[in-house]
Amino acid sequence: MLFMLIVKASKNSESGKLPSPELMEAMTKYNEELVKAGVRVMAKGLHPSSNGIRISFPRPGEKPVVTEGPFTESKELTAGFILIEVNSKKEAIEWAMRMPDPQGYGEGQIELRQVF
Repeated sequence: MLFMLIVKASKNSESGKLPSPELMEAMTKYNEELVKAGVRVMAKGLHPSSNGIRISFPRPGEKPVVTEGPFTESKELTAGFILIEVNSKKEAIEWAMRMPDPQGYGEGQIELRQVF
């Protein structure tokens, strides 16, 4: 079963502020554990939304609307993701629970979603 751990953005990640050296070390260790266990498929961070665009489809059949970032609701944005291949939803939850606070500063939030 393939799951995506979606790391939600924060004010710090959106401002381009890097995590503390301690958090960077903890995340590196976590990723090494995922690799060693043979469950990590891919892990990537994303640039702040100030470098992104949003394409929306407000009216069926009409041209999409392109909006350049930054986007104001950081809690609605994604800062990065990890794809894991595991045997069950329970195992995916266990791995998600082991992730250090991905934003630090008490701002971290992870969304776990199964991939079709």
